[in-house]
Amino acid sequence: MSRNHKLKNECQDILLLLGWTAIAVGLRLTRLASKPPWTDEFSTLVFSLGNSFLGVPLNQAIALDTLLQPLQHNPSHGVIQVVQNLVTESNHPPLYFVLAHLWMNFWSPESTDLVSVWVARSLPALLGAASIPAIYGLSWLSFRSRLVSQLAAAMMAVSPYGIFLAQEARHYTLAIVWVIASLSCLAIAIRRLEYRKPIPLWLVVVWIITNFLGIATHYFFVLTLCAEAIVLIVLWWRQRQSAGFHLTWSANPWWQILLVAVGTFLGSLVWLPVFFQNNYGSDLTDWIQNGSNGLLALLNPIFQALAAWLTMISLLPVEAPQLPIVIASGVVMLIFFLWALPWLYCGIKVKLAQPKMRLMTWVFVGIVCSAIALFFFFTYALGIDLTRGARYNFVYFPAVMVLLGASLAVCWRTPDLQGKRAVALIWLMGLLSAITVVCNLGYQKYYRPDLMLEIIQNASRSPILVATTHRTHVQIGEMMGIGREFKLAGIDTPQFLLARETSTASATLQQVVNNFPRPLDLWLINFHAPVQVDGCTVDTLSSPPVNGYDYQLYRCK
Repeated sequence: MSRNHKLKNECQDILLLLGWTAIAVGLRLTRLASKPPWTDEFSTLVFSLGNSFLGVPLNQAIALDTLLQPLQHNPSHGVIQVVQNLVTESNHPPLYFVLAHLWMNFWSPESTDLVSVWVARSLPALLGAASIPAIYGLSWLSFRSRLVSQLAAAMMAVSPYGIFLAQEARHYTLAIVWVIASLSCLAIAIRRLEYRKPIPLWLVVVWIITNFLGIATHYFFVLTLCAEAIVLIVLWWRQRQSAGFHLTWSANPWWQILLVAVGTFLGSLVWLPVFFQNNYGSDLTDWIQNGSNGLLALLNPIFQALAAWLTMISLLPVEAPQLPIVIASGVVMLIFFLWALPWLYCGIKVKLAQPKMRLMTWVFVGIVCSAIALFFFFTYALGIDLTRGARYNFVYFPAVMVLLGASLAVCWRTPDLQGKRAVALIWLMGLLSAITVVCNLGYQKYYRPDLMLEIIQNASRSPILVATTHRTHVQIGEMMGIGREFKLAGIDTPQFLLARETSTASATLQQVVNNFPRPLDLWLINFHAPVQVDGCTVDTLSSPPVNGYDYQLYRCK
């Protein structure tokens, strides 16, 4: 009878996990292509197709089809072209781009059409859904509790931050899978270290390979490894202080940890030549350089980090177009966190007080705190503000979900129904937040070319020239966003100009405009050069701001 009862519990456990995974898949695939891609996604699309940005002409007017040509499938391009173009034009390692290339070719093997945004985004969406059973496994390895594992999986399924990352054609959900895998290796190793048992060779090999693949997906995966290293060093010091053991190869498992560290370091050396030979890296990462001074420069990273932490659990429509909805959403979120934080804090406190759970709870708290400390070190000591990119928090996001599951498990086990109601409310808030992101009312794209197109269509009655200054392929991506919206609207007539961002950009603009017949509507979008175009006057009609696009219309007659 007990065996049947155990089997029944296991079946229910599997069905519940499948339920969370199904919810995750549904949320991540809903309205997947409804939001226009932004410039980073265009970079992923172009490089994953094996194409290059270098073929886009500069300093001359180009047609819409010429601008969008790098987004077309090319059956002759293979993995070699993907790696070559990525290494020479970008600052990202190639693993995800190779997988995306294979994925898109699988669905369109002989196509020469424009790439499907839905297909491109479906890969990270499915990888994001795969993180639900993965986080269940990590939680089980860490706490040996089905309840903790189920609650971690449930919260991961509806996390608005997780939805945000999963609905972009980017490599972050694959990186999250590697973070979970590496933390799983860490959890197994911690159990062995706790009882001074040797770490098996298979775990050493799997851990090294996982870390190598993590770095091959995103260089910031190194921050996860640094957080793990900090936790392990502290644990080693505590064991050394309490036990006074001697480091001998046969008796001490710390040698295997050292072997993992050395193997990971040697594996990471493969990427150093690629990283340092790249000529675009500094230009592409200028946006996270914190060169400002003053009080705001000190406070902004703190508020940016807080916003990223809170939105791992809750995000109501704070980016809705109606101000009353924005205010109401902010008030509800504030009330929610003031109510929920004591519950979550109490849960972690209880776990730290339980002898069997103390070490693992401490490990995951250490991972999260170490990663956050590294973020602030880069921001304040090195002037590289990692808090500006909420997506970079992927390096410790799974650890937060595990701690959240552990804390909610304590709430669930309270004798009265109040704790269970608290867990249900927190999960429902997560579900509402996930729907908020899916409906583009939170974590909106950094660029809104769809709104830019509406403004251009409403204001222009003459032939259109869209001009911008060019520094890297980021600016090409900005124009591709607008160009794609024109294409979807069935408008093929606009011309585009990408003027090199040099002292000659203004002269180039004047020369190109002179060659156009009149009348002409000249749209300067993100044009970072002095503007004085003969024969053209500024349109004085006021227009609403658009995310990612600073624009001005000139009427040329």
